[in-house]
Amino acid sequence: MQVTGTVLTTRRVDAYHALTVVAPGIAERYRPGHFVSVAVGGANTSMVTRRAFSIHDVKSDYGGTVELVFTTGGPGTAWLAERRARDTLDLVGPLGRPFPLPRDPAHCVLVGAEYGSAVLFPLADALLARGCRVDFVLGAAGAERVFGAMRARRMAETTTLTTEDGSLGLRGKVTDALPSVIADTRADAVYACAPMETLRAVTAVAMEFDIPVQVAVEESMACGIGVCMTCVLPVIGDDGVTRMVRACAEGPVFRGERVRFEDVGTIPFDALGAPGGGARHVS
Repeated sequence: MQVTGTVLTTRRVDAYHALTVVAPGIAERYRPGHFVSVAVGGANTSMVTRRAFSIHDVKSDYGGTVELVFTTGGPGTAWLAERRARDTLDLVGPLGRPFPLPRDPAHCVLVGAEYGSAVLFPLADALLARGCRVDFVLGAAGAERVFGAMRARRMAETTTLTTEDGSLGLRGKVTDALPSVIADTRADAVYACAPMETLRAVTAVAMEFDIPVQVAVEESMACGIGVCMTCVLPVIGDDGVTRMVRACAEGPVFRGERVRFEDVGTIPFDALGAPGGGARHVS
């Protein structure tokens, strides 16, 4: 649904911006993994495409609020970072396919890098409500870019932090620490949100342990509703056939082993409809 939301609060969280917006309807329909698309630049802007943002938190206050966490990477997010309380935003949501939850209590490892970690906290709440064990692995290039370390420690059995420069936690990437966390916690499943290369590595680790992995991909989305086809990526279907699917509509959550990470950004020759027209089967 499309709503005009009022900005309730703005704050800085380390290297990131957090914006809480009153968005009734979107908040009540939200499930962990959903996202919203936001019009940026104002009514007379030349920035015609929307920006997609994962939802970090949802509350019932004021009829329903959603909190977005983001970093400034261009004119659209720079404009959004300048919003203040009582400003209005045009939001569409909740969009996308949310994280599937286990039917029975399970041991779940949640892996996040940079601000991708933000989407994992409502997921953790949902898993805990089902009696699951939750363990976090969070990382970034440096300490100031690790999101949610304190909150993770409060809600999880264990929280492992990694930084590439060694300024917080273990030196290295989240995937360096992930194998030992999976082994120590006897994990049944992995959930992850991070840049594509990290998701590729997380998926490889989970496959080594023969446990399922759900990944929320970070693809650029212009429309957010499946029309513009800017966010397509190759994914293997249940029938073993690779199709170019829309991250905003069929995703952003996918089974990690089904995403052809090595071919993201291309149309594989064996994808359905491509010149090769073949099929690729799950091994």
